[in-house]
Amino acid sequence: MKKLFTKAFLGLCALGISTVTFAQEAAAGAEQAVEGGMHQALKTKFIEGGADFMSLIAIALIFGLAFCLERIIYLNLAETNSSKFLQDIEGALDKGDVEGAKTIARNTRGPIASIAYQGLMRIDQGIDVVEKSIVSYGGVQGGLLEKNMSWITLFIAMAPSLGFLGTVVGMVMAFDKIEQVGDISPTVVAGGMKVALITTVGGLIVALLLQVFYNYLLSKLEAILNQMEDASITLLDMVIKYNLKFKK
Repeated sequence: MKKLFTKAFLGLCALGISTVTFAQEAAAGAEQAVEGGMHQALKTKFIEGGADFMSLIAIALIFGLAFCLERIIYLNLAETNSSKFLQDIEGALDKGDVEGAKTIARNTRGPIASIAYQGLMRIDQGIDVVEKSIVSYGGVQGGLLEKNMSWITLFIAMAPSLGFLGTVVGMVMAFDKIEQVGDISPTVVAGGMKVALITTVGGLIVALLLQVFYNYLLSKLEAILNQMEDASITLLDMVIKYNLKFKK
């Protein structure tokens, strides 16, 4: 699975690098552009916004979506049927079959099963040791679930910032053009402002798109963390019942 993530991420990185080449080719063919279709309209606006800053915004979108895709896959794989899993663990412990419970936990994917396995490994050391193990390993699993989320927030912040930077640079270029022409005609000013504001629009669209994915990931993350907490409490109750039943 890690190899799959790596290949997918490298492919998206290559796509991001090729965006610069696309921008250069699009700029070269701008004079031959004609109206027609959504693709052509986007291409035209991309060219009008300037290849440099629009390419950076497109790369921010690609890398942001790459991290979103990786997190979506990871969190979906982390989800399990916790109720059925805990019922199987409880059934094994009611029979005194600790090894069977460990096998169930070991053969089940997801953070809940990993936490349960760590707790069952120390079931003979007392409830306090089991509780500390569950809490400690729960923190480790929580960190793995939140991994790469900070990169998504980085690209959410970077996209509009790059757009605003492109706008400022575009405005400076527009004033330079006004200075060269020596006339503040509406045509000169409007053309420069249009080019400058397109980068801001692009950056805001990218940030909004990534924000939607980020909020979706947060909702899944919170749901899994809540399941982990509930499962941890239930597992501790099972360990207490096991100790009372088989270790009198």
